[in-house]
Amino acid sequence: MIRRLGLASLAALALTACSPLADLGSDLGAQLGLDPAPLALTDPLGPSTRGKLLRETRDPEACRAWLANQGVAFTPMADRDEGEFCSVRNAGALGNALGGGATVRLSPARPMMTCELAAAVAVWRAQSVEPAAREILGAGVSSLDHFGVYACRRVNNTTDGRPSAHARAAAIDIGAFRLTNGRRVSVEQDWSGDDPEARFLHRVRTDACRIFGTVLSPDYNAAHANHLHLEGEGGRLCG
Repeated sequence: MIRRLGLASLAALALTACSPLADLGSDLGAQLGLDPAPLALTDPLGPSTRGKLLRETRDPEACRAWLANQGVAFTPMADRDEGEFCSVRNAGALGNALGGGATVRLSPARPMMTCELAAAVAVWRAQSVEPAAREILGAGVSSLDHFGVYACRRVNNTTDGRPSAHARAAAIDIGAFRLTNGRRVSVEQDWSGDDPEARFLHRVRTDACRIFGTVLSPDYNAAHANHLHLEGEGGRLCG
């Protein structure tokens, strides 16, 4: 009986391998990060990027090692606990060296964020923001202007809502991009329309959805009219 079941199982596996479902499974495996190749900032953005990123940042030590190996300036900081739901673990200050020899100013400088978020920001800059800026706007990106990372508050600053990812330093709000030619592309001013600035902003938002766990833009609601909210953790929410 056991032998017959074993042969039946092998036959089923053989049929599956020869069917179109095998290709679907391979694609799903890539999306889940089952591609054995390590993640590098020089890789193109692809279906396995998010899964690989989760694998590289699976624990604090692995995450810090990956950032260091990619040349990302990340200075670990002590854990902090401000009571209630506001606590920060596995965080550090993200510097201007975002990997691959690139220097991009973060304004305000050296924001405290989780290692997972720092890794996602570095991947987004290298695999989306920089190539999109050069392709669509004809210049590189010199600065990422943000509205902050850590804030001990609830979602939308309500008094009874769920804790915000900002309360864990796990989200960053990007308000604008400064280019190497001096131009500034603002989420608030340039989101609408079909000009190059708007196309750039929509491209990097769409790409961010393939890298971060949660991405909220002006398309989501009025509270995000002036920034892109990017969370390194959580399930997929792209708005």
